[in-house]
Amino acid sequence: MKRLLLPALLALASALTAAPPNLVVMLVDDMGVMDTSLPFLTDAQGRPQKHPLNEYYRTPNMERLAARGIRFNNFCAMSVCSPTRISLLTGQNAARHRATNWINPDQDNAGPLGPPAWNWRGLKSGDVTLPSLLRGAGYRTIHVGKGHFGPREFEGGNPSNLGFDVNVAGASIGAPGSYYGLQNFDRPAKAQGKAKAKRGSYAVPGMEKYHGQDIFLTEALTIEAKSRVGEAVQAGKPFFLYFAQYAVHAPFDSDPRFADHYKNSDKPANAQAFATLVEGMDKSLGDILDHLEALGVADNTLVLFLGDNGSDAPLGHEHAVACAAPLRGKKGSHYEGGMRVPFLAAWAKPDSGNAHQQRLPITAGAIQPQLAAVPDLFPTLLGLAGVTPPASHKVDGRKLDSLLTAKPDPQRPETFLMHYPHAPHRSDYWTSYRDGEWKVIYHYFPGEDSGGRRYQLFHLKSDPYEQKDLADEQPAELARMMRGLAAALDAHEAVYPVATPGGAPVKPQMP
Repeated sequence: MKRLLLPALLALASALTAAPPNLVVMLVDDMGVMDTSLPFLTDAQGRPQKHPLNEYYRTPNMERLAARGIRFNNFCAMSVCSPTRISLLTGQNAARHRATNWINPDQDNAGPLGPPAWNWRGLKSGDVTLPSLLRGAGYRTIHVGKGHFGPREFEGGNPSNLGFDVNVAGASIGAPGSYYGLQNFDRPAKAQGKAKAKRGSYAVPGMEKYHGQDIFLTEALTIEAKSRVGEAVQAGKPFFLYFAQYAVHAPFDSDPRFADHYKNSDKPANAQAFATLVEGMDKSLGDILDHLEALGVADNTLVLFLGDNGSDAPLGHEHAVACAAPLRGKKGSHYEGGMRVPFLAAWAKPDSGNAHQQRLPITAGAIQPQLAAVPDLFPTLLGLAGVTPPASHKVDGRKLDSLLTAKPDPQRPETFLMHYPHAPHRSDYWTSYRDGEWKVIYHYFPGEDSGGRRYQLFHLKSDPYEQKDLADEQPAELARMMRGLAAALDAHEAVYPVATPGGAPVKPQMP
């Protein structure tokens, strides 16, 4: 036992005396697990398996990062953006922090029967957040890109109130008015006549120096991210870069740098434009990796890459096997295509001599099949930085350290709770719960999106694409899973939809 402990203790001692590790989180908006040339899904032997969508997209820098580190093929986010973003910053499941829907910048969008007590205002100044804790430990905390942590007139609308020293382009908006500098990243004039399409209300803030230039938003944000990281390195400060791309969210503006790569495909014009957004995001990742190497800090920088919810590619019906094929569903839906996202972790430059890499030796070229989720990033990054959150702050996430070394972690619960007590979206008023190989979906008000069914039950090992509903065939398993779902909601102190506007909360019924 002593022999086994000694190397770990030596690595820990070395890491404690080394310069703190730099941390980069690149979060891509609306990027699902199939929106990439890098295959995340695996065959029966656990080997990466390419599908037609992997052949369509071009993401060589994701492939480059995966060769240096590990990819997860069972990584879950919330099904829409704001819940995931707040979960990443707090380490809490959305059912606990109660920002369970995307946050409309200007009006409470709980939905007709949504919970009145949901957290529309999002994060606020003084909340325990990943950047505020890292800033307290001496990090320069940098936000570049999409915020969407709170409404326009509240504190969460400005990431500078949430622990970030630097905020570039982050605001209450969930999508850019335009990706084009020639349009000042604002809605085109023709949209002025549409309801709530006021010119300026979705213009990306803080990017005025690029107005009137022939530049794409993804490229402009990348220039800004590189500049702010360079400033931190010049000042001798460890940095946390939260680079939240507005891509690949609508509007599906074609990035002219990559349009020729897709013009001869069989996909419609908006799907071709979506693919250019994907490739532009991938170039941005490569540019960041190159910049870290040029600055001489790549060996001491951990890079985490992920999407914030399932794909929103404009390909097929939202509940079909289409835009995330072979997975079913897309962003906002209750199927796996709505929640499964790409997740990559790697040291920007592997170096066995780096003390932090010795303490967290990420396995190169590996695939991790065990279930993990967005709240896990909070304790993982804090642990690497040597920061402990206050005991009063409840953390749902668990450290990914063992999984990052390509080992199983038998102590991790194989569960994931997704709670969406809102409407309207691709699926309305629902909760899903994964436990091992099983997944149950509960529909509070059964309707068209559930085929009129209150319960859906899938065995994901034998039916990963959710084609056979077993709710009627497996009543004992359905009952077990529903007990687990209800207990998880209670444990997270969730809020529920209501029976009538202003009425009593509706909790799940047991079968």
